[in-house]
Amino acid sequence: MLFNTLHRAKEEFQPMRENTVRMYSCGPTVYSEPHIGNLRAYIFVDLLRKTLLAQGWKMQHVMNLTDVGHLVSDADDGEDKMEKAARETGKNAWELAEHFTGVFKENLADLHIAAPDIWAKATDHIEEQIALVTRIEEQGFTYQTSDGIYLDTSRIADYPALGVANVAGMEEGARVEKNPEKKHPSDFALWKFSQKNEQRQMEWNSPWGKGFPGWHLECTAMSAKYLGNLADIHTGGVDHASLHHPNEIAQSQAAYGTQEARFWMHNEFLVVDSGRMGKSEGNTLTLETLKEKGYDPLAYRYFVLSAHYRQKLTFSWEGMDGAQAAYHKLITTFSRLNGEGKTGCAEFEQRFKDAMNDDLNTPQALAVLWELLKSDHPDSAKRHSALVMDELLSLGLAARAQQPTVVIPQEVHELLKKREDARVAKDFAKSDALRDAISKAGFIIEDTPDGPRLLRG
Repeated sequence: MLFNTLHRAKEEFQPMRENTVRMYSCGPTVYSEPHIGNLRAYIFVDLLRKTLLAQGWKMQHVMNLTDVGHLVSDADDGEDKMEKAARETGKNAWELAEHFTGVFKENLADLHIAAPDIWAKATDHIEEQIALVTRIEEQGFTYQTSDGIYLDTSRIADYPALGVANVAGMEEGARVEKNPEKKHPSDFALWKFSQKNEQRQMEWNSPWGKGFPGWHLECTAMSAKYLGNLADIHTGGVDHASLHHPNEIAQSQAAYGTQEARFWMHNEFLVVDSGRMGKSEGNTLTLETLKEKGYDPLAYRYFVLSAHYRQKLTFSWEGMDGAQAAYHKLITTFSRLNGEGKTGCAEFEQRFKDAMNDDLNTPQALAVLWELLKSDHPDSAKRHSALVMDELLSLGLAARAQQPTVVIPQEVHELLKKREDARVAKDFAKSDALRDAISKAGFIIEDTPDGPRLLRG
């Protein structure tokens, strides 16, 4: 059972054809380093992918890399995010996109997130996007203004198909800048014209003039190219459900008469002090920041798994300390299991499978794993079943359990003692500085109920 935003309900999932799941995931806009809120979305996608593969199905998974067309407003006004970042850094937009694509892929590897079968860059599919606009135009769904080619949303019978787009908020002067040439506030650009007074690094010739694609266009075009006119699943963050995904569906309806995908799935925000973590909010943290502070990337994965993907998850350093302690306790508990069993604990494996098949209920799945490890079953059986579960959870149980014991230098022990003194005195700035010093020495602090302990980073 998977929750389908399209119908606001959990529904039984089966792939449409050839026993193969065709899934499209909205990827990052590669103008800066992804933050840990962004990365929550890809942990969700990874869990979904691995759970579907565990059913015995094959997978054709596409993820886009947005390197053009995403404007700072998330709508049709303002500067292109790639062009803006290039101007502010004085770097080439193409090189900037390549660099941050590399950072994103490194983050995925650190978090044990499997790569998609196809990486689809927007700039590699300009021809397909122009062809899609042409098709929509031929169907009579477009009109031209001085700044681009727009889709007339009034022609789409059930716009917005997801039923969550804030159409009222799109009124002129509210959601978007006033544009007297738009027929309706919810209409959006398929192709934007390069303005005579601007010098763009990324622009292409088209039947309508030199310009660049609208942000929504790339996903519809690339999903159709690789997965057909109707995919099985389309994923993204919950923010996409209010604008980006309804507009993708509108494009697909105009071009092909389909809703682009049968299941639309969205993960909730990572929040800080009850507010969304986001680049525009100026409250982002990167995975590299967590690593520099001594946190294991897989402890962050554990932190994410502790909440259901459709629930808001509040980030705090105390929460991360707890997740890291729980994660290392998990590794320690697993490492004490002796024997290599060929059979596991069938009851626990079934309960784990049931939890994951119930719309990726990871909190319940983790609870089953802990209950298994604390049970009276033979070590060899518990070890076997824990590894079966870790094929989906991807917490690296086997690899981390085999890490050799290390000798901790005396000076690092002294830094740890000073940090504890600072924590007791509630001098948190000094405590954080000492944590960073310990991290630079190559060690991670695990805060446990019995006090802190050191692990090799």
